[in-house]
Order: sequence, then structure tokens, then C-alpha cells
Amino acid sequence: MRRYNITHQDQPPITTLTIDPQRLKTVRKSRKLGRPKLAKLVSLTERQLTKLETVKTATLPEPAVLRLATALQIPTQALTGELPLIEDDLKPKSTCTSGCCG
Repeated sequence: MRRYNITHQDQPPITTLTIDPQRLKTVRKSRKLGRPKLAKLVSLTERQLTKLETVKTATLPEPAVLRLATALQIPTQALTGELPLIEDDLKPKSTCTSGCCG
């Protein structure tokens, strides 16, 4: 059986971003969001999330960083350190989307 390696030259390379693990942990805790729930929201395992929060620097594909930022309701640049964390980033926010929680 022959196997051919087909390269997709028209697809751009995957962009990665480096996030500050301490910021991730700080915002997650301030949002009162447990690791299991955040992991589920962003399609990671709890073990992967724990590792992200405990390493010195974490490099992730851009879509993963976007999912984290969206789930935490902060700009992506706040996770990468390009923007400072502001007071609003450290306040608990509702993750309810049905409107039942106000």
C-alpha cells in the first residue's frame, strides 16, 4: 500500500500565543470559576488546565487562548500580558447564558 504525504500549502501556519499562567489563575479564581468548569468550557482536561496554571510560561494555539479569554470574559491581550488586568477583570461575573441569574 502506498502512502502519500500531502501538504496543504494554502493553509497558514498555526499561530501560537504565550500567556501568563499567574494571570490565568488569578482571573479564574476572581471569577469564582473552578478548574473543572473552566476546563469543560474551553475543551481542555482539568489536568491540562492545572499544568497551564503552574508552568512558568505557557504557549498555546491562538484558538485555545481565545477560548480561555472568552470563557473568562476578558480580552486575549490581558492573558498574554499585552494589556494590564483592570479592576473589572478581577470581579466575579455570571456565566449564566439563560438569563435566570440576572
